Amino acid sequence: MIIIPAIDIIHGKCVRLTRGDYAQQKIYNEDPVDMARQFAGAGFTRLHLVDLDGAKAGTTINLAVLERIASAVDMVIDFGGGIKQEADVQRVFNAGASLVTIGSLAAKQPDLLEAWLHTFGANRFLIGADVLNERIRINGWLEDTGIHIFDFVGMLFSLGVTNIFCTDIAKDGMMQGPAVDLYKKILEQHPGLEVTASGGVSSMADLQQLDEAGCSGVIIGKAIYENLVSLEELMKYNA
Repeated sequence: MIIIPAIDIIHGKCVRLTRGDYAQQKIYNEDPVDMARQFAGAGFTRLHLVDLDGAKAGTTINLAVLERIASAVDMVIDFGGGIKQEADVQRVFNAGASLVTIGSLAAKQPDLLEAWLHTFGANRFLIGADVLNERIRINGWLEDTGIHIFDFVGMLFSLGVTNIFCTDIAKDGMMQGPAVDLYKKILEQHPGLEVTASGGVSSMADLQQLDEAGCSGVIIGKAIYENLVSLEELMKYNA
């Protein structure tokens, strides 16, 4: 199980939200590039970069931050937030991301997602399933689609998607433990799927639970920024 540190961007700054609420944001670093350098310096090879402005606006906004980070560190970066057009996908790749993160579009326009998978390759995408009460939410977690998580994952699997990350919004930023049972259910239904956990991690014990549940990766943000887990501990786990 690989540890993937996260940087969420609002107004060009590194922030974290609580349960996806834009009104509950805390700035942790004025410069996301500095944060990325810290992660790279600690030995991490992956980075989860989220354009929260873009997710809310429905169009990519912080590509310049992606470019700066990609130029500053040698990490495999996945980037998402507001990607709606094929041209957006290409711009994100051109800006230095290795993977494009898709969430809202996968729920609303699965046919377009399927076309992109064929054009760019399924291995260039990381599909996000953001969940509240087992239903998919989109557009910066602000809109309830009414789509059940297991129906959504089944649809993705039918398109050939084998790698997703899943965030339980109720857990995100709360640091009260991840949605282990939800991940177990997803993996039981689709044993060939690689599931990256996101949200709620607050301790090394949480990582052990996720590893035992069969998750292939875990995205960690607030627990790092609030010093509940250290980069040194995480790297030892990664090793």
